[in-house]
Amino acid sequence: MKNITVIGSGTMGNGIAHTFAQYGFKVSLVDINEQALEKALQTISSNLDRQVKKGAIDESLKTTTLANISTFTDLKAGASAADLVVEAATENPEIKLNLFRQLSDICSLETILASNTSSISITKIAAVTKYPSRVIGMHFMNPVPLMKLVEVIRGYSTSNEVTEAVMNLSRQLGKDPVEVNDYPGFVANRILMPMINEAIYSLYEGVAGVQEIDTVMKLGMAHPMGPLQLADFIGLDVCLAILRVLHDGFGNPKYAPCPLLVNMVTAGHLGAKSGSGFYKYTPGSKDLVVADKFGS
Repeated sequence: MKNITVIGSGTMGNGIAHTFAQYGFKVSLVDINEQALEKALQTISSNLDRQVKKGAIDESLKTTTLANISTFTDLKAGASAADLVVEAATENPEIKLNLFRQLSDICSLETILASNTSSISITKIAAVTKYPSRVIGMHFMNPVPLMKLVEVIRGYSTSNEVTEAVMNLSRQLGKDPVEVNDYPGFVANRILMPMINEAIYSLYEGVAGVQEIDTVMKLGMAHPMGPLQLADFIGLDVCLAILRVLHDGFGNPKYAPCPLLVNMVTAGHLGAKSGSGFYKYTPGSKDLVVADKFGS
């Protein structure tokens, strides 16, 4: 596989494009918004600058990486020659299903169609395509260039050949792939999201404050980031969407989203990307300050 198409130029999409391009693949980055593509290229360039500054790569590799990325606003133009498509669009089932219907018509029957979904069923996505055996999940972790894990999700019809190809490809990117089966939340989010939800319940019920909850988990459980800060980093809307998938998929009340999380998302407090969640975020500042809503 030489030609990779990445659909969606947000945080995950630009990170996936960056990683493939850095490892010598030709990447077509597709988004319906030209300004979003320009912002993505700026983000990739800034992240490459950080790698250069840390000595992880040199200037020539930065130049080559950027040269390996082409941008498109037309899906057919960007995906028709792909050996692998990685969809990293908004975590919305209808958007993803519509994209895969189109990709099924645009791409060759040899093309592997992968989704970076963090919770939506790969089997459900594959069912709307002509070749469900060639549909698979590639759940990268954020930030993609740094995080080693790729959760490789087999749908009900995913072939052994496609699974092995994606496992090997992930290793070519310097990642450690882990194969899992297609059940709600897969492994990562089935375990992570109930923990985050319970941390939010602990705040909601007045057990402790934001910093106290995060400090307990960092110092007591050796987590590099507390669950409330992590929720802000992931995006509270994304956390809510995944919890709803778990709740609907298993029908177990233990997965029911905390009312506080629902209210925060409804109010537009989505975490780092909106400037406010459990903490407040000021551009250029690295200080972690509890949001006014939860301050003492």
